[in-house]
Amino acid sequence: MLIDSHCHLDYFTEAEIEDIVARARAAGVGRMVTIGTRVHQAAAVKALTERFPDVWGTVGVHPHNAGEPEGMPTVEAIAALADHPRIIGIGECGLDYFYDKAPREAQQEGFRRHIRAARSTGLPVCIHARQADEDILAILREETAAGGPFAFLLHCFSSGAELARGALAMGGYLSFSGILTFPKSPEIRAIAAEAPADRILVETDSPYLAPVPLRGKRCEPGHVAHTAKVLAETRGLTGAEVEALTTDNFFRLFRKAA
Repeated sequence: MLIDSHCHLDYFTEAEIEDIVARARAAGVGRMVTIGTRVHQAAAVKALTERFPDVWGTVGVHPHNAGEPEGMPTVEAIAALADHPRIIGIGECGLDYFYDKAPREAQQEGFRRHIRAARSTGLPVCIHARQADEDILAILREETAAGGPFAFLLHCFSSGAELARGALAMGGYLSFSGILTFPKSPEIRAIAAEAPADRILVETDSPYLAPVPLRGKRCEPGHVAHTAKVLAETRGLTGAEVEALTTDNFFRLFRKAA
């Protein structure tokens, strides 16, 4: 089976979700992870994981929301949000200097808190990185040096080779979205081709970033099959091999789901 390691099911309407999950199952997607982006959204994420046996979730505050009035939760509060049998990761968190929707200092502090919550819970942290490679890598290294290693995933990987190499050297994982299929993404495909086989996953980041041949349409978890097909071609593998590889990697990283 395939696993969509990062999607946003709560972004779809209530009337749509049943059909979207059914279409994912029909496309061979056996599991999906719906992602937290705000504290007050955690209840909706948990409800989806309780409603669908093939859906897990994460909890956290997206860097876009790091400066909102409700404030960034403490390390302890983030860890407490994750105290649920179907919550298997922390985040998404990280840095986004492209949109800069929150002060960079707030994004950085939030990122550190999520890392520390991930370490305290033993759950992997799901990282959003956009035009912030240098600071992402610096914080990963600083937090590792200060508190020891922790499991993490750079989701929807679209950064440079230096961040990929640095993250992989620290034991991190890379997840590839529909961006991998875009004609103008040869650098991302090169990184996907060279990354260690035991450190790569696939995702949709739906409802965003629909893969080729569905560009311009709303993305759904079932579309991860298109990304997996390009990943297989990029690495010279069969579709079945990529399914097995990425699924094994998922369960190695998200141990609570195993």
